[in-house]
Order: sequence, then structure tokens, then C-alpha cells
Amino acid sequence: MKGLLAALLSMFAPALLAAELSVAPGELEGALAEAPDGAVLRLQPGVHTGNFRIERPVTLIGEEGAIIDGGGQGHNLWIDAPDVTIENLHLRNSGVNLTDMDAAVYTTRDATGVRIVDNRIEARGFGLWLHGSHAALVEGNRISGDTTLRHQDRGNGIHLFNTRDSLVRNNVVWETRDGIYIDFSNNNRLEGNHLHSQRYGVHYMNSNDNEVIGNRSWNNRAGFALMSSRRLTVIGNHTEGDEGYGFLLNDLKDSTITDNTAIAITASTNPRTGTPIRGAEGKAMFVYNAQYNTFRRNHLERTDIGIHLTAGSENNEIFENALVNNRTQVMYVATRDQEWSIDGRGNYWSDYMGWDLAGDGIGDVPHEPNDAVDRLFWTYPMARILMNSPAVQLLRWVQREFPVLRPSGVRDSAPLMRPVAQAEASS
Repeated sequence: MKGLLAALLSMFAPALLAAELSVAPGELEGALAEAPDGAVLRLQPGVHTGNFRIERPVTLIGEEGAIIDGGGQGHNLWIDAPDVTIENLHLRNSGVNLTDMDAAVYTTRDATGVRIVDNRIEARGFGLWLHGSHAALVEGNRISGDTTLRHQDRGNGIHLFNTRDSLVRNNVVWETRDGIYIDFSNNNRLEGNHLHSQRYGVHYMNSNDNEVIGNRSWNNRAGFALMSSRRLTVIGNHTEGDEGYGFLLNDLKDSTITDNTAIAITASTNPRTGTPIRGAEGKAMFVYNAQYNTFRRNHLERTDIGIHLTAGSENNEIFENALVNNRTQVMYVATRDQEWSIDGRGNYWSDYMGWDLAGDGIGDVPHEPNDAVDRLFWTYPMARILMNSPAVQLLRWVQREFPVLRPSGVRDSAPLMRPVAQAEASS
């Protein structure tokens, strides 16, 4: 029996020893070629220069100070195998050819179950490009863009294309083009990411059944741009100090937008001069051609326009939101009325002048945030010079006294006297 055990140990000892390898600078290409499936390659401190292709399931773990330098071309790492883990590495100096999708880490459709965790990435092209890689985990990475390049010449921090069933969680992304870009990718979850100083914090295109939970955006040209998508669940996100838009919802349908916060969204500025663009007010929430969505318990505060609806944005449920101290609470120009209350519960308006004699927390007088004068100014902005004129004051009085002259617009039949507490973002 002992002889048989000794024979087995001698047979499998080389494979067992090969399961974990220490890799010095200059040895990575050879180690990847020779490592068995499931091997752990520990990269020693120092600069590992080159463009490396991973074609079998292995784990790359960087010791403190381990750097993979792409030499200014191509991908640092090209992953073309399932169950690969990239952890605790410093990746820098990839190529900058966006047409070739140059990235610090590029994964193919065969890279199912890839794990990219706790890395520091200095992105020149893209930071991470996942191309059809399903069931991926992207967690705890710190990804920055190259500020020596023009903004439009940088890649996105994290880019998912045709990727499903993946989790992008607790990453920090800054100074790339878009922080996280999701395109033709379904059933993914973005959670707890921090995104700042770029074009869009989160950018969705043509993607369905995704979750956007508890992310934070600031100092971007827009916080969350959710476009041409269906059945998104957008809960507990926070945008503050972004430019132009907190939440930009374009051709979004059948989605849930709840418990989000947009505060102090600033007017868009000219990128060359930094001066505000006339007519490009900051909008906490811009809703364009969006239907059959639920907007609930969102907090929109201290912005030029709280909610701007346009281009056929109808048949949405909008209730229990708080619109607080926005210069214009709602901007809506259309030919049909919109009721902003559900089952006797409307929204909280900081400028509501009604009363609550019953003490049930619901205002006794409906709230109509816009009137004919607002519509006049939106249609003819130059007319604002007459805002305080006697003619405008007379028009407002006539409209109040003769409601039949009231234009179509938003009506909240059950305004709330106090804001509703937001729920915690959860799974």
C-alpha cells in the first residue's frame, strides 16, 4: 500500500507543484504557455512588459508592485478562455486605437466566468472591454483615463458589449470617456460603483433587463444616460454636481426608477470656454420619448429644472417623488394632461401653497406646477424679458380665475405635504 501511495505521489507531484508558480519580470509569456489549467501565477514585483494572451483557465495574482506594461500598443491582457481570474495587478500603457478596441483587459466570448478584481488600471484606450463574456465579475477595480488625450479620444472605463448575467460592483472610474458603458447586454447588474469627471457616469444603449443599484456619480457631463432600453431597474443611485443631466432617460420603456437622488445639477458648459450654454439648463431628470415607466420616491433638488418631459413621454406613473427648491419644478409642453398621482398619493412640492385641513398628509387643493405663461416662455425664450410686466401678471390672473383657459400639462391631484422617506437600495 505504501509503495502504491509513493508511486502516485511521484506521478502527480510535478502537476501539484506546477499549480502555483512565481513569475518574475520577463517570464510571463513562457509561464502562460506552460501553465496547466487551473494554475495560479503570482507575478513578482516589477514591470512585466508585453501584450499577453491567456488561452487556458488560470489565475494571475499580482504581488505588491507587480505591473503589466503594454508598451503603448494593443491589449495588456487578451483573455480567450473560461474561468480566468485577474487580481491585484497594476495595468498600464495599452494602445490607444479605439477602432481596434485597445484595452488594458480585453475578453472574448470564450472568457465565460472571468473575474477581474481589485486591479489598478491606467487606461489609455479602454480600461476593460468585455466582448460577449457572460457571467463575469468586475469588482473593486480603480480605473482612470489618460488626461493627455482629448476627451473624445479616450475609451470607456468599463465597456460591456453583448454580455449577460454579469456583475460590475464597487469599482471607481474617473477621467475616461464614459465610466461604464453597456451596449446590447442583458441581465447584468451595476452596483455600488463611484464614477466622476467624465462624459457619462453610466451609459446604457440597447440593453434590457438590467439593474442599476446604489451607484454614485459626480462632476460628469451627465450622471446616468439610459437610452433605447427596456425593463431597467434603477434604484438608489445618487448624482450630485453633474452637468446638464442627473438622469437622462431617452427611449426608455417599462422600467422602474425609484429612490434615486439628483442634487444641484448644473447647466451645460462650452467645453472649450467653460461658460454656460444658453438654453442648456441643468435638469435633475430629463425624460425624452419614455413611456410606461414608474418614477417613485426620487428626490430632485436645487436644479434649474426638476423634471423635463418631452417628445411623447406619456403613460408613466409618477408619484411619491420630492421636488425641492428647483427653479422650475416641471417643464412639460404637450397637448394632453398628465396626472401625477396614483391611488390618492401624489408628489411632494416645496412650492405647494395648498393646505391639509383633514390632516391626512394629502393637500386639499390639486397642484399644477405650470401655466400658460410658463409655456409661453418655453416656446419663446426671448419673452422672459416681460416676466414681471403687468401683462404677464394679468395673464396669470386670468388663467387662475378662468380655468377653462388653462393649457394641457401636469396635474397632481393629491400633493403630499411631506416628502416620503426613500427605501434602502437592495437586491
